[in-house]
Amino acid sequence: MIQDYFRLGFNNLRRRKLRSWLTMIGIFIGIAAVVSLISLGQGLQTAVTAQFATLSTDKLTIQNAGTGMGPPGSTAVEKLNDDDLKLIENTVGVELVIPRLLRMVKLEYNNAAKFTFATSVLEDKEKADLGYDALAIKTKEGRLIYSGDSGKVVLGQDLVKKSVFDKEVKVGKTIKIQGQEFEVAGILKKSGNFQVNGIVLLMEEDLKNILEIGDEWDLIVAQVEEPKEIKEVAEKIKRNLRRDRDLGEDDDDDFSVETPLEAVGAVTDIINSVNIVVVGIALISLIVGGIGIANTMYTSVIERKKEIGTMKAIGAKNSDVLSIFLIESGLLGLVGGIIGVLIGVGLSFGAASAANSALGIRIISVEVNFLLIISAILFSFLIGIFAGLIPSVQASKLRPVDALRG
Repeated sequence: MIQDYFRLGFNNLRRRKLRSWLTMIGIFIGIAAVVSLISLGQGLQTAVTAQFATLSTDKLTIQNAGTGMGPPGSTAVEKLNDDDLKLIENTVGVELVIPRLLRMVKLEYNNAAKFTFATSVLEDKEKADLGYDALAIKTKEGRLIYSGDSGKVVLGQDLVKKSVFDKEVKVGKTIKIQGQEFEVAGILKKSGNFQVNGIVLLMEEDLKNILEIGDEWDLIVAQVEEPKEIKEVAEKIKRNLRRDRDLGEDDDDDFSVETPLEAVGAVTDIINSVNIVVVGIALISLIVGGIGIANTMYTSVIERKKEIGTMKAIGAKNSDVLSIFLIESGLLGLVGGIIGVLIGVGLSFGAASAANSALGIRIISVEVNFLLIISAILFSFLIGIFAGLIPSVQASKLRPVDALRG
């Protein structure tokens, strides 16, 4: 019996092809949006987590409160100073501390100019290596710079392309930074970190000289003695900084002390928030789709009154008519959901492929969650059933005489 209901429902939808397709548009859009964006969001979250996982779990990043978007520390009004540096160095549990400068500079090469961020490298080799390790930096060509490499720089992969200066930058070439000439000592490997791809590395004194920087730092990286005690050490640094800055119990921190896990958590929260907004927008589309299904079913009941009357005249019960119309409305939602899922998966793979091609590195992947797909299809089927419930009930309650007369 149920098989016959489904067959009848499919035949009715096929007879009204254009109307059926137009009715399912809202379902297409809603389901496609949910599946594609959540799949991309999960893939991006996995990629970001993997990037942070490459960083050591024994390092803390300390910076003053920023005022806008930009690399860590670069947007802070007040900078960290040598007093803050000594306080962090003297905190119990801290093994090594590296201060970093991160500033916008002007690059010139081949009569073309570009603005990007430059970061400092300390003279002390151990601290320099810790700084490189904190950013997971490796060279593709040439070498990294250390003590004695004044006048030399290392460039991120995005700065050496021909499209930037109309000429490819190579190791050994001379490039101007803030009007001063520097030799390119190395070129970094492509990284999943966008900031690293577009960064300039130069010795601390060189950066201070060209920008006339005094006693200030944009951020401080602290390596702890015991990775398992990183949270306790972070709390000690917070307490010491608050005490040194005379912050009361009710005063907000004007600085931040972050662990890699906290950074991952912050990114995850942002992605989850975006997913919630996306689902909300998609739900509006699904509601519109449901209204479209209800409208189509109302029209179908009016057009098929004689068919309903004939079925009842030959013995069909109210429950039979109700089942036929409910299954028909459910099929509208089901087919719309299946097509929406296919469109959504296709869009997510297409968007990921385009983004990876543009970035030149495979960082964004698509995670197809089968539970999400099944849930989306089931949800669209239920929307179809609920949307067609009232028209179906009305159809089932029609009296044979009134139906045949209409």
